[in-house]
Amino acid sequence: MNLLRRTLAPFAIAALVIGTAAVAQQTPPKPAPVPRPVVAEAPVPPPPDVDGKSWVLMDYATGQVLAAKDPDVRVEPASITKVMTDYVVSAEVANGKVHMNDQVTISENAWRSGGAGTDGSTSFLKLNSQVPLKDLLYGMIIQSGNDAAIALAEHTAGSEGAFANLMNAYAKQLGMVNSNFQNASGYPIANHYTTARDIALLSRALIHDFPEDYAISAVKDFEWNGIKQHNRNLLLWRDPSVDGIKTGHTAAAGFCLAASAKQGEARMIAIVMGASSEKARADAALALMNYGFRFYETHKLYDANKPLATPRLWKGKTDQVPLGVGENVLVTVKRGDYDKLKATVDVPATLIAPFTKGQQIGTLRVTLDGQPVQNLPLVALEDAPQAGFFGRLWDSIMLWFHSDKKPDEAKK
Repeated sequence: MNLLRRTLAPFAIAALVIGTAAVAQQTPPKPAPVPRPVVAEAPVPPPPDVDGKSWVLMDYATGQVLAAKDPDVRVEPASITKVMTDYVVSAEVANGKVHMNDQVTISENAWRSGGAGTDGSTSFLKLNSQVPLKDLLYGMIIQSGNDAAIALAEHTAGSEGAFANLMNAYAKQLGMVNSNFQNASGYPIANHYTTARDIALLSRALIHDFPEDYAISAVKDFEWNGIKQHNRNLLLWRDPSVDGIKTGHTAAAGFCLAASAKQGEARMIAIVMGASSEKARADAALALMNYGFRFYETHKLYDANKPLATPRLWKGKTDQVPLGVGENVLVTVKRGDYDKLKATVDVPATLIAPFTKGQQIGTLRVTLDGQPVQNLPLVALEDAPQAGFFGRLWDSIMLWFHSDKKPDEAKK
C-alpha cells in the first residue's frame, strides 16, 4: 500500500507555552550574573552493574525498558509469583466473581501446604477458620503467606490447579510471553517460571489497573492470629518514595525483588531476580530506580483526541478526515535527548470513505537517532461517512486524474 509520510513537530506545544510565558513576565532587570566557565554536559553513563541473575528497569508511564540484563531468561519466581496471584484475585473482584468481604474457609490443603507446619512463609491461618478475602490479600502481600495465597486461589477458582490456569490466561492477556504458573504461592515446582521483563509488565499492570490493591504492598506490617509480621521489602524503610511491590526467595531462585518508587510525576519499576542476599536485592533495585530518576525524563508529545493530520478524503461527505491518537503520547528518553526526537505519520496515499471514529487509518512513529521509540495507531477522530451518489461519482472521476499523477506529485 502506498503511504503518505509526514514529519510532525512534537515540540511546537512546548515552544508555544514557553513563548507565552516569556511575554507575560514583566519583572525588573536583574544584575548580570557573574560569568562562569561553560562546562559541556557529560553523557549519560551506563546503568549500574548490580547484583542479580537478571534484572529490568522500566519506566512506568511509557512501559519502556530503560536498562536490562538478561531480561528474557527464564527464572524461578519464588514468592514474586504472588504478584500474579494478587493481579488475578483483584481482576476477579473487579469482575464481580468474588468479593472483598467474602468469608474464605481455610482448607486442609492450604493449612498443610502453606501453614505454620511448613518451612515457608505463612500467615498462621487456622484450619477450617474463615477469613475475609481482604485480610487474606494483606496476609499474602505483606506477610508473603503461602497459606493465604492457596486459600485465595481455592476460593477464586475452586482449586489451586484451576487458579493456575487463570493465572496463565491473565498472563497471556498482559503479554507475558515467557511465563508459566503452576501454583499461587511460588512454591518450587517443575514448569513454573517467568522472566524479569514479564514481571515488570505484570507490575506495571497491577499498579495501573488496581491501584487500591497495589497500595497494600506499601504497608509495613500486618497482624493475624496474634502474630505481627513485617513486610520483607527493606526499601519501604530505606526510601520514602518506594511503595511496593513484593519480595521472593528460595534456594533455587535466590533473592528476588519487584520494586517501584515514585518521585514527583515519575515512577520507576525495578525487577531483580536471583540476587545473592536480601540486602543485595534491595541495593540493586534502589540503585536501578535512582539511575532512572537521575538520567531519564518523560515528556508528553501529543494529547489524545487532538488532530495530528487531516489528509484528503475521497468519496466522503467532507474533504478531509482528522487523525489523531486515542491516548496521550508519552516518551521517556535520556536527559538531553528530547530535541533529537522525530515524529512522523504514515497514512495511505489515498483514503476513501467511509471510516468510523476510532478506526485505525495510519501509524504515528516516534524515533530517536533512527531507532523506534513509540509506534502508535493513528485513528479517525470522528465518523467520516460516504458522500451521496453524485459526490462519489465526482470523486471517482477526480481520482482517475489523481491516480494518473506521479507519486511525488500526489504527495504535494
